[in-house]
Amino acid sequence: MRIALTKKLADAMGVKIALAKTETEPLFSWTANWTNTFDGRKEDMVVMLNSATRFTVVIWGVKRNQFKGIAAKMTTAIRNTLLALNFNSEMVDEYMHRLGEGEVEFCSNNDRKITAQLNKHCFEASYVAGRVVNASCGEIKFCDTFGTRTSRGIVDYGKSDSEHYVPVEKMAQALSELTGKPSYNYHAFELLVTLDLEIYQATRRLIVPADIPLEQFHKVLQKVFDWKNCHLHDFTVFDKSGNPVTRIVCHSEDLGKMLGFNLFFGANDKRDDEVLESDCKLSDYFPEHKTMLYTYDMGDSWEHVIELIRVIDAHDAESPYLLEAVGQTPPEDVGGVGGFLDFREVMLNPNHPEYAEMKEWVGYWSPELREWEMKPKVID
Repeated sequence: MRIALTKKLADAMGVKIALAKTETEPLFSWTANWTNTFDGRKEDMVVMLNSATRFTVVIWGVKRNQFKGIAAKMTTAIRNTLLALNFNSEMVDEYMHRLGEGEVEFCSNNDRKITAQLNKHCFEASYVAGRVVNASCGEIKFCDTFGTRTSRGIVDYGKSDSEHYVPVEKMAQALSELTGKPSYNYHAFELLVTLDLEIYQATRRLIVPADIPLEQFHKVLQKVFDWKNCHLHDFTVFDKSGNPVTRIVCHSEDLGKMLGFNLFFGANDKRDDEVLESDCKLSDYFPEHKTMLYTYDMGDSWEHVIELIRVIDAHDAESPYLLEAVGQTPPEDVGGVGGFLDFREVMLNPNHPEYAEMKEWVGYWSPELREWEMKPKVID
């Protein structure tokens, strides 16, 4: 495996580098830089760009005193990022073997085109990492899979259809052609998620990996229902008879404190049937159970019923994936279903005395889903 280093990264690592003496297959060649995520702060992120596909791997949380063993961190980050995209694990194993996992050759970077591309991807990685880290309130100290997001944008946009592409898609195709294995091959679930708003139901039909962590599944639900992740949430799992069997919360201090769950269980302290979201994945409960309730915002109490539609034994495409979206969702802090019905009535009548005020408050919200919101798409 060959990694060309920028001078700044080589100096930070304390290694002397020279030009590579031989050519290497671009798919096995990467270029890396050390950059900062936040303006005014020291460098904290290594960004790696694949020479053949412009696929990006991001290692966030790397300060100057943390470069010991960086070669191993780099190869691990490549593997982790590919697997986080649900790439076929057998395909990834073979690529890493051919790449020479554990045998890293560092050299200097003298390709100006690659340097320009790398700088652009560093900027995009800074935006992604900064947004995610800020959203975690600083809880994230290290992450080597932010590249799953930075590799989804179109590159060479503006050129002909045959020239522009999405790095994730190009990497999947390149690895499949290299190994002769399908890009994707994993267990998945098709789900129907329903938010009952009395006058209509907002539904989202999804395909998600069976082993998706519930922390990530929560983010998927936030995205497809256009929530802003400003409030607490929990999951409740039901048995075949409709009885609640498990409550799953996002923070340890939430155990025993969610009123919706306590109405079912009559509990006011931690129980054996309460678990932390960070310890769970969806396949811990599906397909053994068929129904789950996702409650968001304990004040407005938005209750999303999650139903297992089918198990897909060998899914062969990207996911999480939105298959279908029907029905507009309420804006945040509108006051629950009752408040939403009053709000919607105002928004459907431009002559209502409160229309202008509500319109200013809600911004770009519309009573109906826009065409692009209903289209099937990968959820990143």
